[in-house]
Amino acid sequence: MYGRLSNASKYKGIEIVSGAVCIDHVHLCVSVPPKMSISRFMGYLKGKSTLMIYDRHPELQNKWNKAFWARGYYIATIGNLTEEAIKKYIAEQSEESRKEDSEGSAF
Repeated sequence: MYGRLSNASKYKGIEIVSGAVCIDHVHLCVSVPPKMSISRFMGYLKGKSTLMIYDRHPELQNKWNKAFWARGYYIATIGNLTEEAIKKYIAEQSEESRKEDSEGSAF
């Protein structure tokens, strides 16, 4: 799915630099052209990814009343932080999520 989403994003001039899928959320480091609004990008990303997920898992379509993603999102721009620091944070979040998932499955 990453490849398909990355290709769809490139069509809009967006580059997915890095990302991590956690248990209940996703972290992405993206490069968005200045002419594109963040809200427009998020709408595009959520819409495309939802269609891709439902394409692979049609049984999920009725599970959340057609609202796969939460309405909100959190965005931060890279200012005082370097791109490497953001990538490191995303990788750490992914590892932490895997630890929580494996601990939770032990119960």
